[in-house]
Amino acid sequence: MAGKPYNFKFFLFMQKVLFTRTWNKIYIQRKASSSPHASQPDFNKYPFLGKGQGTLLNKTLMFHMEGALLKSSSVFPYFLLVAFEAGGPLRAFTLLLLYPIVCLVGKEWGLKIMVFVCFVGLKEASFSVGRTVLPKFLLENVGNEGFDMVMKCGGTKIAVTDMPRVMVDCFLKDYLRIEYVVGRELKVVCGHFLGLMEDIKTSSGSMELEKVPREGKMDSPVIGISCFNNSLHHQLFSCCEVVYMVSEADKKNWQTLPREKYPRPLIFHDGRLSLRPTPIATLFIFMWIPFGIFLLLVRAIVFFLLPYKLSILFLHFTGLRGTLIIPDDGRVSNELKQLSKEGGLLYVCNHRTLLDPVYLSMGLVQVRPPSLSLAAVTYSLSRVTELFAPIRTVRLTRNREKDSKMIEKQLQQGDIVICPEGTTCREPYLLRFSPLFAEKTDRIVPVAIDFHVSMFYGTTAGGYKSLDPVFLLMNPTSHCSATILEKLPKSYTCKGGKSKFEVANHVQALIGKALNFECTSLTRKDKYMILAVSVWPTAKWIRGRVMGLVEGFRLLLSVIKELEYAISYLIMSGGTGKELIEQHRLSLGSSMKVGIPEFLNGVGHGVETHVAKLESEIGDFQKLLVTRTLKLKKIGIPCKHRKLILKYAHKYRLGLWRPRAEPVKV
Repeated sequence: MAGKPYNFKFFLFMQKVLFTRTWNKIYIQRKASSSPHASQPDFNKYPFLGKGQGTLLNKTLMFHMEGALLKSSSVFPYFLLVAFEAGGPLRAFTLLLLYPIVCLVGKEWGLKIMVFVCFVGLKEASFSVGRTVLPKFLLENVGNEGFDMVMKCGGTKIAVTDMPRVMVDCFLKDYLRIEYVVGRELKVVCGHFLGLMEDIKTSSGSMELEKVPREGKMDSPVIGISCFNNSLHHQLFSCCEVVYMVSEADKKNWQTLPREKYPRPLIFHDGRLSLRPTPIATLFIFMWIPFGIFLLLVRAIVFFLLPYKLSILFLHFTGLRGTLIIPDDGRVSNELKQLSKEGGLLYVCNHRTLLDPVYLSMGLVQVRPPSLSLAAVTYSLSRVTELFAPIRTVRLTRNREKDSKMIEKQLQQGDIVICPEGTTCREPYLLRFSPLFAEKTDRIVPVAIDFHVSMFYGTTAGGYKSLDPVFLLMNPTSHCSATILEKLPKSYTCKGGKSKFEVANHVQALIGKALNFECTSLTRKDKYMILAVSVWPTAKWIRGRVMGLVEGFRLLLSVIKELEYAISYLIMSGGTGKELIEQHRLSLGSSMKVGIPEFLNGVGHGVETHVAKLESEIGDFQKLLVTRTLKLKKIGIPCKHRKLILKYAHKYRLGLWRPRAEPVKV
C-alpha cells in the first residue's frame, strides 16, 4: 500500500511527458492571447501562405528556423556533430547514452543537457564547427517549400533558433543571406565554454532584435512563420501581425532543397562524418567502429601481401569497389597500351581523396602491365601515409624550379600521376589547376575521378592528416570511378603553341565536363582560409605549448636562483632584510650607469673580451639589449658567447638580473 502514491506520481509524470506537444500548443495560444505588449496575432495554417504570395513582398519576416525552414525539427544530429568533431568520440558517445533522458525531460531541459555535454570545456577561440561542418548538414536538411516561403519576403528577414547562436550564425548569414539571427549565447569563462546558455531575455540575440525597430527596418507589419510545438519563443512572435503555423504533417511532403538554389554554393566543408548522425545512425556508427578497425587491418595486410590482381579482388569483396571507364570502344585503351610501352606518360586527375593515385594504378592494370613503374606526385601528404603507400610517391616542395626538375626526372623513369588542384575537394567542384604540369611534356592524359564514401570522410583540413587513410579504409563501402579520357592533342599543349595556363584550363574543362562538375578559380589557399581553424590539436599547436611551458620553467628557475643568491648573501652578511634591500639599492642605484662594458663584465665567462668590438659596431647599450643573434654572428661573436649575451639581455629586460657593482666589504 505504501508504494501506491509513488506509482500515482510516476503515472502523472509519464502523462505529462506523453502529452508535451499538446500542452505546448495550448501554451502558445494562451500566451499569445494574454500578451500585454502587443495585439493578438492571427494564427493561420501554412497552406494559406501560398495563396497570399503578394503579401510578403515588402514586409518583415520572422521565422523559426527548425520549425519553418528545416525538414526535420530534431536538433540532436547537429549537437552530436559538435560533440564528435569538436570534443571527440567519447563526448559523442556520452551524448548518445543520454538521448533517452533528453527525450523524457522535455524540450527546454533536453536542450540544456545537450548544450552542456557538447560545449563544456571547449575553447571559444578554436570552435569552428559552426562554420566548417554544420552548414553542409543544415543545407541538406532545408526544405524546398520552406526555403521558397522564406525567400518570397522582400523585406528584412529575422531567423529565430532554439540552438545556440554560435552553431547556426554562419549558416544563416553567410549561406542563406539572413540579416538577423535571434538565438541564445553561451556563457564563457577564461576563454572556455561553460556549457550553459544565457536566458532568453538577457541573450544578445534578443538584444539584436531590439535594434531592428531603431534602424527603421520594422516599420512595416511583421509576418511570422512558426511551428505548433514552438514554446520557447512565443514572446518574440507576439509582435507579429499574422503568424503562419507549419505542422509536421506538412513538412513530411517537403522536398530537399536542390543544390542549384543555394544562395551561396557549398564548396568547402570539414569534418569526418559523411552521413547525418541521427540517433539510429549514430548507434550504428559506434557499433561499426570496432569492426571497422578490424576490417582496416585486414584490408591493409592483404593488399601488401597478396599479388596485385588478387588483392584487387579481395578489396572489391570487402566493399572497396572501383570502376574504370574507357570511352570510344577500346581505341583509347589501345592507345594507352602503346603509349605506356614508350614511357613518360603524365596522368592528370582531379583530387578527391588521398587514394586517387592508388585506385588509378589498380584500374590501369587492365590496360598496362603492372610491372611498369607509376609514381604519384603529392603536395601535402603526411609522412605516415607516404611510408605505407603501395606505390612510389614524390613530394613536391612548392618551389617551382625544384619541382619542375623533379617532374622531368620522374618522367624519364616512367609514368607519373599528378593532381594539379593541390588539395582535395569533396563537393562537385573543380579547383584551379596549377599549370606546372603543362610545361614539362605533351604526353598528357586527363583522368576524371569521382569518389563516394558511406560513413567517414578520408580527408581533413584541420585534423590529423595521418589518420586520413585510417578513416577512409574504415568505411563499410566506398566507390571510386575513374574515367580515362583521350590523350591531349599536340595542338592543345605548350609545344603546340598554347600557353601553360590555357593547357591547364583546358584539362580542367575536360574533366569537369566528364564528371558534370563546375569549374572554379579557387585555390588551395582559399580552402585553408575558410577551413584553417583546427578542430583537433595539431603538431604545431602542441609544439608551441611545450615550448611555452619549457620557457616558463626556465624563467621560474632563474627567479629561484636569484632568490637563493639573495638569501645566501643575507645569511653571510649577518644583516637584516632591510639592510640587504638598502645595500642592493645602493649597488644598483642611479649612481651606477650600466653600459656595454659594465654589462659584459657582469656576464663574465670571457664575454668581456668583446667590449671594444660591440662598442664600435653597436655603440648603445639599449641597442644591444634588442640585438638578434644574426647581428652578433655577423660581428664575429662566438656561438657560446652569443647565447650568454642573449640570455642575460633577456633577464635584464625583465628586471631579473643586473650587473653587480664592486663587492661590498663586510
